[in-house]
Parts: sequence; structure tokens; C-alpha cells
Amino acid sequence: MENFDIAIIGAGPGGYVAAIHAAKNGKKVALIERDKLGGACYNVGCIPSKILLEHSKLVQEIKRGNSWGIEVPKVEINFPRLMQRKDTIIHELLTNIEQYIIDNHITLYRGEASIVKDLTITIGNETIMASDIILATGSKPFVPRFEGLETSTYYTTDTFFEIDKLPAQLTIIGGGVIAIEMAFSLAPLGTKVTVLNHSEDILQTEEAEARPLIREKMKKFGIELVTDFHFEKFEGNIIHTSKGSYTYENLLFATGRRPNIEIAEQLGLAFDGRLIDVNEHFETSLPNIYAIGDLVGGYQLAHSASAEGIYVVDYIVGNQPIPIDQTSIPRCVYTNPEIATFGLLEEQVKAPYIVTKMPLQTNPKALMEGNTEGFVKLISSKDNGQILGACVVADGATEILNALLATKNAGGTARTLAHMIFPHPTVSEHIGDVAKAVFGKAIHQ
Repeated sequence: MENFDIAIIGAGPGGYVAAIHAAKNGKKVALIERDKLGGACYNVGCIPSKILLEHSKLVQEIKRGNSWGIEVPKVEINFPRLMQRKDTIIHELLTNIEQYIIDNHITLYRGEASIVKDLTITIGNETIMASDIILATGSKPFVPRFEGLETSTYYTTDTFFEIDKLPAQLTIIGGGVIAIEMAFSLAPLGTKVTVLNHSEDILQTEEAEARPLIREKMKKFGIELVTDFHFEKFEGNIIHTSKGSYTYENLLFATGRRPNIEIAEQLGLAFDGRLIDVNEHFETSLPNIYAIGDLVGGYQLAHSASAEGIYVVDYIVGNQPIPIDQTSIPRCVYTNPEIATFGLLEEQVKAPYIVTKMPLQTNPKALMEGNTEGFVKLISSKDNGQILGACVVADGATEILNALLATKNAGGTARTLAHMIFPHPTVSEHIGDVAKAVFGKAIHQ
């Protein structure tokens, strides 16, 4: 029986990153995966959805070119080729991950793992031991129980990305990030999309001032949005609700995810609701067993899981890691325009604060690009200019946000941003102006 310093169960963004970091810290590492390297993110989540969104974005750019005078008579969608491109990109990324594992001398086991409390792990016919174990088993799609659902055929994100024909019609149930991104990825390609969200609004965890812009863009794409109702029953390809009945050709549930807790239950770990209960070091109720990512509280985001994996490894090896600051974790929605946020939303701030906001309509680069939907928003402390939160709604917002976040993480303030010299013309120069506005000195306002 082989002995390891650290064994990691699950090779998604939390698990494989933790494994590589542990190996680079001189540890003998086992990485166990029952399905595919990269986990849900690379195979049925972040990566395939963003690839489809890039296809959609290119179609929109072509159409925008028509309005400028760069005329393309007709846009033809070869959907099988788009999906083939998706598969090629994912294959290349997964090949890279596998090579990183090989290069770092990590032992990769393929199969279902089971653990007993003495830290013995069984994978098929093989048994290993580890001094420390990190659970990074991720999550699976959640489908609510509805009357008559058994009569319906539907997709989840685990199955949807295998389609090879562009749907003429798609009904999406949900109003969170996954649901809205999927609507944005398909509607510009020609799919007639209906979004059924029983809540009062979409994207309720995101910046409130961004939501109207996204709803308006959905209208432009011909996306039918139905909100504020309750589901009554499903009957074949008909969904009955308190607002009427909706017929669909294709149905996608994008109603969140639930953690894969089979191993945790097997070990009898303590839970906090449906999540594994961990302390500030991600230690579970059993010694030398840790849990990260979608198994624990915090943001269900790939980069959050990766940061947690690195933290746990550093804690195990005695590197005295800095605690993960939840207010420094960026949250991204890849709609058009994108929404990128970190820190506190305005309604969450309790101390005296200043909010400044600059619309993109006054930004030269945004005007050149024809992407003026959006704004840059900064929330700073009234006392010392500390950056409490920020939101960028723009084309490329998920990249632009990093200037704000880097400043915050380096201990900079609104005054730091106000004194920065940004290149002109760029969309990011709006950051400097929104910071100057804190002191009443914005140039373009």
C-alpha cells in the first residue's frame, strides 16, 4: 500500500490546483478523479458556456459592423462546427492539466474513492494512505421537484453541452447567473429563448443597477422573460404556471447546484445545512480531513475553489497562509454587457460610505467600440477612502475590474485610484474618473 503526504479527491479547479501547489511544496501527492479532469468547470460549466458566449459575441460584433458600414449580407451559423471548436478547446485545456500533473510527479488515480477514518483510501482494487486528505468533489445540477416533471424531457448543464444541433426554441428555468448566461449564449445565434424565473427579478445576487441593463438587452435579443409566478405542474412539453402555460421544444434546468457529499456522509462528517461544516482553515470535524469549493460555504466559483485549495495546502505544510478575504473574490457574469463585482454591494454597507458612478456613454473608447451600455461604480469609505466594493458593467468588465481589485488588495484607496494615470483612450480610464468623483473632481461629469 502506497503512502502519500496529501491525497486530494476531485480534480476540478479546487483539486488539481491544490495538487500542483502541494507538489511544488515538495509533497508526495495523490490526485483522485472518478470522471474527467477539470471537473464541472472545464467540462460542463465555466469553459463550455463561455465558449458559446464568445460565439454569440462574435455574431453580435458582425451585426454591429453592418450598422457601421462593414456589410455582411447574411450570417450563417454552422452549429456543429461551433460545438467542434468547443470540444477542441476543452480537449487542449484538459491535455494541459494532465501534463501539469505529469510534470509535477503527481500520482493520478482514476475511479471512485472511498475513505475510512484512519485515512485509508480505496480506488477500485487499489488502496493508499495519506497523512492529509482534501475533499474537492464539487457539485452536481439541482433540479427541483415539480408535479408531473417525470412526464417531461429536459437538459441540465451536465447534458446540454453535448447537443449538436442549434435549438430552434429553448426554455430555461432559472434566473441566476447560469440561466441568464445560457440565454445570452443562444439567442444571438437564432434560438428563440424563454426564461422562466419564479422570483421577482433575475441575477438577484448581483448589482441591482446592472439588472435593468441586462433585462433590456434580453428584450433586444427577443428573449422572453417571465418572472414573479409559481409553478403549478409539468405536463409533457407544457409548463403550467400561475401566469399561464408555456410550451417548449427544449427545456434546460439552470436552477443551481448541490454539493457531492457521498464521501462526507460515508465519513460521518458534520454538516452546516447541506454543506460540510469547516473552520477557518477548511478543516472538517475529523482530523486531517479538509473540504473546499462547492462542498463548503462561500462563493461557488472556480477561482474561489482554487484559492481555497492553495490555502489548505499552505496550512498543511506550515506556510502560515493569509486568510481568504471574501470581499476580494471577484464575481463575474459573462452577459453582454458583462457584470464584474467585488466586495460589498451598496445595500450591504453599514459604515458611512460614498458611492460614485460613471456611465460609459461619456467614455471615448466605449463610444468607438459601440459598447456604451454600462457603468463603473465605486463604493469607498467616507472616513479614509478605503475601497469597500466596486462594480463594472461593460464589454470586457471581467478584465477591467482587475485594476480596481489589485488596488484594493495592495492597500490602495480611492485617492490612489484618483492619482493613477490611465492610458487614453481606454474603457479602464473611467476608473480614474470615478475615483476622482469621490473628491468632487471628476473630469467627465
